[in-house]
Amino acid sequence: MNWEAWQESWDRQQELYMPDREERFRVMLDLVEASAGKAPRVLDLACGTGTITRRLFARLPESSSVAVDRDPTLLAMARGSFANDPRVCFVVADLEDPAWSSALTAEPFDVIATATATHWMQPDDLARLYRDLPALLRPGGLFLNADHMPDPRTPLLNALDERIQRGHQERVRAEGVPDWEQWWAGIADDPRLSNELAASRAILDNRPRGVPQTLDWHLDHVWAAGFAEAGVAWRSITDAVLVGAR
Repeated sequence: MNWEAWQESWDRQQELYMPDREERFRVMLDLVEASAGKAPRVLDLACGTGTITRRLFARLPESSSVAVDRDPTLLAMARGSFANDPRVCFVVADLEDPAWSSALTAEPFDVIATATATHWMQPDDLARLYRDLPALLRPGGLFLNADHMPDPRTPLLNALDERIQRGHQERVRAEGVPDWEQWWAGIADDPRLSNELAASRAILDNRPRGVPQTLDWHLDHVWAAGFAEAGVAWRSITDAVLVGAR
């Protein structure tokens, strides 16, 4: 199985929707290194194919990661591409399950990071997840969340951003980059992933649609969860990298 090819196709598909995706990761890793040095212990939440962990290891080779997800297809790609790298441990858990953290070790993390994941969650589940996180961080540790956080108070700017994104997607699609549905259709064409795909579809097809929350909602709930500080490290018109410091 050519796991690297699948990783590349995943990245291109994601960049169709987020042309500044790598800039977000750069900002996140700047914060990881500044706060925890060269060998941080990171909890990669909703890790998917291991996108954050791959970039973490490329920049900070002495780091380690506990990568959590529940999607069988994406986890298969992550495990395959890391080839039993001892720096990463994969945990199967559903963040919407209040007991999700029971499979983690008791040792606190330096950083908890997630990207493009929380907008899939229901508000009550996400608020509860935020309350879970401070206990998993060392004092001074950081929580980083890069996601879609629109502001309903700026409808004109939001419309301009949508126009910009639509133009970007049209140009990239013309280059042959698959969108979300096309990417999953490509998975269906590979019989070696048929079992994982069936399990993934059972999750994706039966979950309620996520409810993206505003940046202010996220900040308020990070403060309410007991973090000592909450702020913004990066912002576009409708997306942000939020930081909570324990």
